[in-house]
Amino acid sequence: MHDIHVVDLSRLQFALTALYHYLFVPLTLGMSFLLAAMETVYVTTGREIYKKITQFWSKLFLINFALGVATGLTMEFEFGTNWSFYSSFVGDIFGAPLAIEGLMAFFMESTFVGLMVFGWGRLRRGQHLAVTYLVALGSNLSALWILIANSFMQAPTGAHFNPVTMRMELTSLSDLIFSHDAQAKFVHTSIAGYVTAAIFVAGVSAWYLLKNRHTELARRSFRMAVLFGALATVGVITLGDALGFVGAQAQPTKLAAMEGLWKTEPAPMPFNLVAFPSQQEHVNRGAIQVPYVLSLLVTHSLTGSVPGFDQLEQQATARIRDGIPAVAALQTLSAKPNDADALAQFQAHEKDLGYGFLLQRYAPDVTAATDAEVADAARDAIPQVAPVFWSFRVMVVLGLAMLAYFVMAVIYTMRNRVERKRWFLKLAVWMIPVPFLANEAGWLVAELGRQPWTVYGMLPTWMSASTHSVGYMAFSLIGFVTLYTVFIAIEMYLMVRTIRRGPDDDHAGVIPHDRLHADRLAGYAEG
Repeated sequence: MHDIHVVDLSRLQFALTALYHYLFVPLTLGMSFLLAAMETVYVTTGREIYKKITQFWSKLFLINFALGVATGLTMEFEFGTNWSFYSSFVGDIFGAPLAIEGLMAFFMESTFVGLMVFGWGRLRRGQHLAVTYLVALGSNLSALWILIANSFMQAPTGAHFNPVTMRMELTSLSDLIFSHDAQAKFVHTSIAGYVTAAIFVAGVSAWYLLKNRHTELARRSFRMAVLFGALATVGVITLGDALGFVGAQAQPTKLAAMEGLWKTEPAPMPFNLVAFPSQQEHVNRGAIQVPYVLSLLVTHSLTGSVPGFDQLEQQATARIRDGIPAVAALQTLSAKPNDADALAQFQAHEKDLGYGFLLQRYAPDVTAATDAEVADAARDAIPQVAPVFWSFRVMVVLGLAMLAYFVMAVIYTMRNRVERKRWFLKLAVWMIPVPFLANEAGWLVAELGRQPWTVYGMLPTWMSASTHSVGYMAFSLIGFVTLYTVFIAIEMYLMVRTIRRGPDDDHAGVIPHDRLHADRLAGYAEG
């Protein structure tokens, strides 16, 4: 039996390291394609200003990319150190996309990043542009494989549990890659990165315009960024709706948590605009509802209904009881792999094996479980509602705010009025953190809403952690948080220093040494 404190500390450590790492990822995804767009304009027009624009933003991309790789490396090791049972249980499936992602990130992506940075003047224009597009492609393909692995945790497909080896085994790579959740999540996440990069570039450009520095570069960068971002924001909102529709089919408990649905209501269902969910009482306090909207959003009709936790808990109870024979048969097979009766019993109930595992937290001998223990396990099938509910609303509100911002930005920049709107330029600078907060909120919705599962419906989180001591976990948690805080500080320092220095070369604004020496000699002669 796992110490629940060790499980909680393992979850907290991975959550914090993932949230730190996810500060770097969206900017890398978006900046890579924005750089490709900027360089395309340079190659097609031949105007040197666009070469200067591309080279400057490449510096900021490189800083973010390097620290993103550094923070991502340690996360992959955490699967082995802190989640050893999970790694054993799904290693055959999870290992393949992680290995391919490593090839994408460290062979393809890193190689072409080097060529992109040091290839100016060594490669012809078309060759360098091709390299920049390959960097963008590599960055996004790297994200694709990570999201395929994550999507298996959200909606497992293409795999089958082998009761002899006690492991999940890959049965169809194509089903794993082309699952609805993986494809919807990849497109949504990638376009969210494009929004992040657009707001970052627009914000820094607005700062230059406010300071009346590098105005030509800033004006052109701002226009390209907001046009890029406006299209991306529409896409991310539209595809977010599609992802929600897919998620509603795969994880009804997550959807119920996002919407605060404690009880199933007849259609058309109202949308909880604001509410304060109570986990103990299974009610929402202070709810403000909008009639009909939930049915329209989730089912795209006025006749569709969404199950609430009352119905979902009943379903979990039935599946837990059906999972008891599967766990009992699995225990027999672990001792007698050739027991035909046990194998037949397992195959008849294997679809509910994960729910039987949920019960083992309360009743190690599931065949002797009481009704109270079954009820406790069924309640565990409900995630913590309040953090999922509010994270979802933060993400949506920030998404709509970014859409409104881009609409105004496009209008002002197309009318060449943005430089006269100093209040809007200041707003653009303050908008820089907004997409990062929206991305973090989206990650919380995805991961907290999946609980209590590591692999939804198959492997509970309480079983997945390694058997460390509480002291070890506390020590490693402090170490990781300290390390990642240092990474964030380095990122901020390098970014701010590069932005303050501006897009000129390293000696911009500094009197060359030979000129300084000549000026001093002239001063001495005059004296």
